Amino acid sequence: MKEIKEFKKYQRLQKRVFDILISIIVIIFLLPIYFLIAILVKIDSKGNAIYLQERIGKNGKIFKIYKFRTMIEDAEKETGPVLEMENDVRVTRIGKVLRKTKLDELPQFFNVLKGNMSIVGPRPERPYFANKIKEKYKEFEYREMFKPGITGLACIELGYYANPEEKLRYDLEYMENWNMKLDIQICIKTVKLIFQSFHKK
Repeated sequence: MKEIKEFKKYQRLQKRVFDILISIIVIIFLLPIYFLIAILVKIDSKGNAIYLQERIGKNGKIFKIYKFRTMIEDAEKETGPVLEMENDVRVTRIGKVLRKTKLDELPQFFNVLKGNMSIVGPRPERPYFANKIKEKYKEFEYREMFKPGITGLACIELGYYANPEEKLRYDLEYMENWNMKLDIQICIKTVKLIFQSFHKK
């Protein structure tokens, strides 16, 4: 594995400016979509439209991630933390559509503006599962050197339900080879995948 180096000052500024500009553009242009999704989520099932969940950020800092709620209210009340699965019975009708199109992730652009996340980076894990993964894969800790992202190399290459070892390999590859060109390429591919998802049955 190549050495993973901390960003230089100009690189941090470059990435942060990119994150802020893209987030503002997305939020402004998609604001009607935000309101529409919130209404549909409320109509479809009981509970808040926005779901807050603890995730691990840069340097191991815990933060609250924002998502449109895709599961029934209190989905883990009886079971405790459970990994999301394909064809999960806890997912609501509108939740299935939001997950398929990744529109449930839209509120995370507010996380980016707050500085909790970046647009591109390793996906943030929940503390419970992160600790379990670290017991098996010590390299997992390297992910905390970067801000977590809304999308990432592992997301576009593997999807959201790949096993931790595969995702870690792609996350480390991204971190070792990071540059703004790579971030832009991942963003473009992510947009393409989202549009393709609208045409899948």
